[in-house]
Amino acid sequence: MNTKLWDRRNALRLGALGGLAAGVLGAGALPASARPRFFDLRTDARTLYTGAPLSSETIQQSFAFDPDRGRLFVAQLLAGSPGKAGDLRVTEMDRRGRILGWMTLLGYGHAVSFGVHRGPRGLDLWIEGRVNDNGYGTVLKQVPWRHGTTLDQEDPRACDHLPVPGAREYTCAIDHQHGRMAIAYWSGVDKRVAVLPLEEVLRGRAPDPIADFSRPEGLGTFQGYALDGDALYTLDGNSYSDTNPTPGNTYLGRIDWRSGELVERVHNRTALDLDFREPEGLAIEYSRHRPPRLYLGFASGVVGDRRSNIYYLER
Repeated sequence: MNTKLWDRRNALRLGALGGLAAGVLGAGALPASARPRFFDLRTDARTLYTGAPLSSETIQQSFAFDPDRGRLFVAQLLAGSPGKAGDLRVTEMDRRGRILGWMTLLGYGHAVSFGVHRGPRGLDLWIEGRVNDNGYGTVLKQVPWRHGTTLDQEDPRACDHLPVPGAREYTCAIDHQHGRMAIAYWSGVDKRVAVLPLEEVLRGRAPDPIADFSRPEGLGTFQGYALDGDALYTLDGNSYSDTNPTPGNTYLGRIDWRSGELVERVHNRTALDLDFREPEGLAIEYSRHRPPRLYLGFASGVVGDRRSNIYYLER
Protein backbone atom coordinates (compact mmCIF):
# COMPACT_ATOMS: atom_id res chain seq x y z
CA MET A 1 0.00 0.00 0.00
CA ASN A 2 1.43 3.38 -0.92
CA THR A 3 1.22 6.58 1.09
CA LYS A 4 -1.41 8.23 -1.07
CA LEU A 5 -3.72 5.25 -0.63
CA TRP A 6 -3.15 5.44 3.13
CA ASP A 7 -4.14 9.11 3.12
CA ARG A 8 -7.31 8.65 1.08
CA ARG A 9 -8.45 5.74 3.21
CA ASN A 10 -7.93 7.49 6.52
CA ALA A 11 -8.48 11.20 5.89
CA LEU A 12 -12.21 11.21 6.62
CA ARG A 13 -11.90 8.90 9.61
CA LEU A 14 -9.10 10.94 11.19
CA GLY A 15 -10.89 14.19 10.48
CA ALA A 16 -14.06 12.93 12.11
CA LEU A 17 -12.20 11.73 15.18
CA GLY A 18 -10.34 15.01 15.46
CA GLY A 19 -13.57 17.00 15.19
CA LEU A 20 -15.28 14.85 17.80
CA ALA A 21 -12.39 15.23 20.23
CA ALA A 22 -12.26 18.99 19.74
CA GLY A 23 -16.01 19.26 20.24
CA VAL A 24 -15.95 17.28 23.48
CA LEU A 25 -12.80 18.73 25.01
CA GLY A 26 -12.73 22.21 23.53
CA ALA A 27 -10.06 23.76 21.33
CA GLY A 28 -6.54 23.17 22.60
CA ALA A 29 -7.78 20.72 25.25
CA LEU A 30 -6.77 17.42 23.67
CA PRO A 31 -5.14 15.05 26.15
CA ALA A 32 -1.37 14.66 25.91
CA SER A 33 -1.71 11.17 24.42
CA ALA A 34 -3.69 12.61 21.46
CA ARG A 35 -1.33 15.49 20.62
CA PRO A 36 1.38 15.17 17.97
CA ARG A 37 4.73 14.52 19.59
CA PHE A 38 7.68 15.80 17.59
CA PHE A 39 11.20 16.87 18.41
CA ASP A 40 11.77 20.61 18.28
CA LEU A 41 14.50 20.78 15.64
CA ARG A 42 15.28 24.41 16.54
CA THR A 43 16.40 23.71 20.11
CA ASP A 44 20.09 23.63 21.03
CA ALA A 45 21.56 20.14 21.13
CA ARG A 46 23.25 18.79 24.26
CA THR A 47 26.50 16.84 24.23
CA LEU A 48 26.75 13.10 24.76
CA TYR A 49 30.47 12.96 23.99
CA THR A 50 33.02 14.66 21.75
CA GLY A 51 36.43 13.88 20.28
CA ALA A 52 36.20 10.11 20.73
CA PRO A 53 38.43 7.81 18.66
CA LEU A 54 36.73 4.71 17.25
CA SER A 55 38.27 1.29 16.71
CA SER A 56 39.19 2.25 13.13
CA GLU A 57 40.61 5.60 12.00
CA THR A 58 37.94 6.50 9.45
CA ILE A 59 34.88 8.75 9.57
CA GLN A 60 31.85 7.45 11.43
CA GLN A 61 28.91 6.77 9.09
CA SER A 62 26.01 6.02 11.43
CA PHE A 63 25.09 4.76 14.89
CA ALA A 64 22.25 2.96 16.68
CA PHE A 65 21.16 2.08 20.21
CA ASP A 66 20.28 -1.22 21.86
CA PRO A 67 16.61 -0.59 22.80
CA ASP A 68 16.77 -2.57 26.06
CA ARG A 69 20.08 -1.63 27.61
CA GLY A 70 21.01 1.62 25.88
CA ARG A 71 24.22 0.27 24.39
CA LEU A 72 25.63 2.43 21.57
CA PHE A 73 27.07 1.07 18.32
CA VAL A 74 28.90 3.18 15.71
CA ALA A 75 29.56 2.03 12.14
CA GLN A 76 32.36 3.18 9.84
CA LEU A 77 34.29 2.03 6.78
CA LEU A 78 37.29 -0.09 7.68
CA ALA A 79 40.61 1.74 7.50
CA GLY A 80 42.91 0.39 4.81
CA SER A 81 40.11 -1.02 2.64
CA PRO A 82 38.87 0.67 -0.55
CA GLY A 83 35.63 2.51 0.13
CA LYS A 84 33.68 0.56 -2.48
CA ALA A 85 34.78 -2.76 -0.96
CA GLY A 86 32.08 -2.30 1.66
CA ASP A 87 34.25 -3.45 4.56
CA LEU A 88 32.81 -2.10 7.81
CA ARG A 89 33.87 -1.78 11.43
CA VAL A 90 31.17 -1.52 14.09
CA THR A 91 32.34 -0.24 17.48
CA GLU A 92 30.48 -0.45 20.77
CA MET A 93 30.94 2.76 22.79
CA ASP A 94 30.01 3.78 26.30
CA ARG A 95 28.32 7.10 27.14
CA ARG A 96 31.66 8.82 27.64
CA GLY A 97 32.94 7.84 24.21
CA ARG A 98 35.14 4.96 25.34
CA ILE A 99 35.52 1.80 23.24
CA LEU A 100 33.93 -1.35 24.67
CA GLY A 101 34.15 -3.72 21.69
CA TRP A 102 34.08 -4.07 17.91
CA MET A 103 33.21 -6.28 14.95
CA THR A 104 34.46 -6.35 11.36
CA LEU A 105 32.02 -7.00 8.48
CA LEU A 106 33.60 -7.71 5.09
CA GLY A 107 31.82 -6.77 1.86
CA TYR A 108 28.73 -5.30 3.54
CA GLY A 109 28.25 -1.74 2.29
CA HIS A 110 28.43 1.91 3.34
CA ALA A 111 26.34 1.90 6.57
CA VAL A 112 24.41 5.13 6.02
CA SER A 113 21.98 3.84 8.66
CA PHE A 114 21.38 0.60 10.57
CA GLY A 115 19.33 -0.79 13.42
CA VAL A 116 19.87 -2.86 16.57
CA HIS A 117 17.37 -5.36 17.95
CA ARG A 118 17.47 -7.82 20.83
CA GLY A 119 15.80 -11.15 20.02
CA PRO A 120 15.81 -14.74 21.30
CA ARG A 121 19.38 -15.34 20.18
CA GLY A 122 20.71 -12.10 21.63
CA LEU A 123 21.64 -8.75 20.15
CA ASP A 124 21.49 -8.39 16.36
CA LEU A 125 22.69 -5.66 14.04
CA TRP A 126 20.33 -5.05 11.09
CA ILE A 127 22.65 -3.60 8.49
CA GLU A 128 23.11 -3.61 4.73
CA GLY A 129 25.07 -6.46 3.14
CA ARG A 130 26.37 -7.97 -0.13
CA VAL A 131 28.00 -4.83 -1.44
CA ASN A 132 27.52 -3.79 -5.09
CA ASP A 133 30.02 -2.08 -7.39
CA ASN A 134 29.03 1.32 -6.00
CA GLY A 135 29.88 0.35 -2.43
CA TYR A 136 26.30 -0.08 -1.14
CA GLY A 137 24.55 -3.15 0.25
CA THR A 138 21.96 -5.03 -1.81
CA VAL A 139 20.31 -6.95 1.04
CA LEU A 140 19.46 -6.34 4.68
CA LYS A 141 21.70 -8.46 6.92
CA GLN A 142 20.83 -9.73 10.40
CA VAL A 143 24.19 -10.03 12.16
CA PRO A 144 24.65 -11.40 15.69
CA TRP A 145 26.83 -9.06 17.74
CA ARG A 146 30.07 -10.77 18.79
CA HIS A 147 32.98 -8.69 20.03
CA GLY A 148 36.22 -9.27 18.15
CA THR A 149 34.59 -11.29 15.35
CA THR A 150 35.07 -10.90 11.59
CA LEU A 151 32.18 -11.97 9.36
CA ASP A 152 32.19 -12.19 5.57
CA GLN A 153 29.12 -12.44 3.34
CA GLU A 154 28.89 -16.22 3.46
CA ASP A 155 29.20 -16.62 7.22
CA PRO A 156 26.21 -18.76 8.27
CA ARG A 157 25.70 -16.70 11.42
CA ALA A 158 24.51 -13.71 9.31
CA CYS A 159 21.10 -13.96 7.60
CA ASP A 160 20.01 -12.21 4.40
CA HIS A 161 16.62 -10.46 4.24
CA LEU A 162 14.78 -8.88 1.30
CA PRO A 163 11.80 -7.14 2.93
CA VAL A 164 11.22 -4.79 -0.04
CA PRO A 165 10.85 -6.83 -3.25
CA GLY A 166 12.77 -5.29 -6.13
CA ALA A 167 14.95 -3.02 -3.97
CA ARG A 168 18.52 -2.82 -5.25
CA GLU A 169 20.13 -1.13 -2.23
CA TYR A 170 19.14 -1.21 1.45
CA THR A 171 19.61 0.66 4.70
CA CYS A 172 17.26 0.70 7.70
CA ALA A 173 16.20 2.42 10.91
CA ILE A 174 14.05 0.82 13.64
CA ASP A 175 11.27 2.47 15.67
CA HIS A 176 11.06 0.14 18.66
CA GLN A 177 8.44 2.27 20.41
CA HIS A 178 5.87 1.87 17.63
CA GLY A 179 6.98 -1.45 16.12
CA ARG A 180 8.07 -0.23 12.68
CA MET A 181 11.12 -0.31 10.45
CA ALA A 182 11.98 2.32 7.84
CA ILE A 183 13.99 1.14 4.84
CA ALA A 184 15.64 3.66 2.55
CA TYR A 185 16.24 1.92 -0.73
CA TRP A 186 17.14 2.34 -4.39
CA SER A 187 14.40 1.03 -6.65
CA GLY A 188 16.46 1.19 -9.82
CA VAL A 189 14.52 4.32 -10.78
CA ASP A 190 14.51 6.55 -7.70
CA LYS A 191 15.47 6.65 -4.03
CA ARG A 192 12.54 5.67 -1.86
CA VAL A 193 11.54 4.96 1.74
CA ALA A 194 9.27 2.11 2.87
CA VAL A 195 7.77 1.88 6.36
CA LEU A 196 7.13 -1.73 7.37
CA PRO A 197 5.70 -3.56 10.41
CA LEU A 198 8.79 -4.52 12.40
CA GLU A 199 7.54 -7.88 13.61
CA GLU A 200 6.98 -9.09 10.05
CA VAL A 201 10.50 -8.12 9.00
CA LEU A 202 11.97 -9.85 12.05
CA ARG A 203 10.19 -13.02 10.94
CA GLY A 204 11.93 -12.87 7.58
CA ARG A 205 8.90 -11.78 5.58
CA ALA A 206 8.33 -9.14 2.91
CA PRO A 207 5.11 -7.55 4.24
CA ASP A 208 2.87 -5.04 2.52
CA PRO A 209 4.32 -1.62 3.41
CA ILE A 210 2.45 0.74 5.67
CA ALA A 211 3.82 3.49 3.43
CA ASP A 212 6.17 3.70 0.45
CA PHE A 213 7.22 7.03 -1.07
CA SER A 214 9.97 8.73 -3.06
CA ARG A 215 12.52 10.57 -0.99
CA PRO A 216 11.29 14.18 -1.17
CA GLU A 217 13.17 16.94 -2.96
CA GLY A 218 14.83 19.65 -0.93
CA LEU A 219 17.41 17.56 0.93
CA GLY A 220 21.16 17.94 0.55
CA THR A 221 23.71 15.14 0.87
CA PHE A 222 21.80 12.44 2.76
CA GLN A 223 23.64 11.54 5.98
CA GLY A 224 21.11 9.64 8.10
CA TYR A 225 17.51 9.13 9.16
CA ALA A 226 15.50 7.98 12.17
CA LEU A 227 11.89 6.80 12.50
CA ASP A 228 9.63 7.89 15.37
CA GLY A 229 5.86 7.61 15.24
CA ASP A 230 4.53 9.53 12.23
CA ALA A 231 7.87 11.26 11.65
CA LEU A 232 10.92 10.28 9.68
CA TYR A 233 13.74 12.60 10.78
CA THR A 234 16.58 13.29 8.34
CA LEU A 235 20.12 14.65 8.50
CA ASP A 236 21.79 16.18 5.45
CA GLY A 237 24.87 18.27 4.75
CA ASN A 238 28.61 18.21 4.13
CA SER A 239 31.89 18.77 5.92
CA TYR A 240 33.48 22.20 6.11
CA SER A 241 35.34 23.24 2.96
CA ASP A 242 36.28 26.34 1.01
CA THR A 243 32.81 26.29 -0.53
CA ASN A 244 31.07 25.30 2.71
CA PRO A 245 32.62 27.37 5.52
CA THR A 246 31.24 27.74 9.04
CA PRO A 247 28.33 27.64 9.93
CA GLY A 248 28.12 24.89 7.32
CA ASN A 249 25.14 23.40 5.52
CA THR A 250 23.92 20.80 8.03
CA TYR A 251 20.13 20.49 8.25
CA LEU A 252 17.71 18.45 10.33
CA GLY A 253 14.43 17.60 8.61
CA ARG A 254 11.12 15.95 9.35
CA ILE A 255 9.13 13.97 6.79
CA ASP A 256 5.52 12.98 7.45
CA TRP A 257 5.72 9.45 6.08
CA ARG A 258 1.93 9.27 5.76
CA SER A 259 2.11 11.83 2.96
CA GLY A 260 5.79 11.51 2.02
CA GLU A 261 6.21 15.28 2.36
CA LEU A 262 9.16 17.14 3.86
CA VAL A 263 7.26 19.30 6.34
CA GLU A 264 10.21 20.85 8.17
CA ARG A 265 13.91 21.46 7.50
CA VAL A 266 16.01 23.47 9.95
CA HIS A 267 19.60 24.67 9.68
CA ASN A 268 21.58 23.03 12.50
CA ARG A 269 24.30 24.95 14.34
CA THR A 270 25.48 22.25 16.72
CA ALA A 271 29.22 22.22 17.49
CA LEU A 272 30.25 24.87 14.96
CA ASP A 273 33.77 24.89 16.45
CA LEU A 274 34.50 21.30 15.37
CA ASP A 275 37.20 20.93 12.77
CA PHE A 276 36.04 19.18 9.58
CA ARG A 277 32.47 18.80 11.04
CA GLU A 278 30.75 16.37 8.70
CA PRO A 279 27.20 15.36 9.74
CA GLU A 280 27.14 11.57 10.07
CA GLY A 281 24.32 9.58 11.60
CA LEU A 282 20.92 10.06 13.21
CA ALA A 283 19.20 7.83 15.78
CA ILE A 284 16.37 7.77 18.34
CA GLU A 285 16.71 6.36 21.84
CA TYR A 286 13.79 5.53 24.11
CA SER A 287 14.20 5.07 27.85
CA ARG A 288 11.94 4.25 30.80
CA HIS A 289 13.72 6.89 32.85
CA ARG A 290 13.73 9.98 30.60
CA PRO A 291 12.03 11.47 27.53
CA PRO A 292 12.98 10.16 24.08
CA ARG A 293 16.12 11.59 22.52
CA LEU A 294 17.04 12.35 18.92
CA TYR A 295 20.81 11.95 18.49
CA LEU A 296 22.87 13.47 15.69
CA GLY A 297 26.50 12.75 14.96
CA PHE A 298 29.44 14.60 13.46
CA ALA A 299 32.84 13.39 12.30
CA SER A 300 35.83 15.58 13.10
CA GLY A 301 39.61 15.40 12.99
CA VAL A 302 42.06 14.78 10.18
CA VAL A 303 42.80 11.86 7.87
CA GLY A 304 44.25 9.06 9.98
CA ASP A 305 42.78 10.49 13.20
CA ARG A 306 39.06 10.95 12.70
CA ARG A 307 36.92 11.44 15.82
CA SER A 308 33.31 10.70 16.77
CA ASN A 309 31.04 13.39 18.24
CA ILE A 310 27.43 12.75 19.27
CA TYR A 311 24.80 15.22 20.50
CA TYR A 312 21.08 14.99 21.25
CA LEU A 313 17.75 16.79 21.38
CA GLU A 314 15.38 15.80 24.18
CA ARG A 315 11.64 15.75 23.55
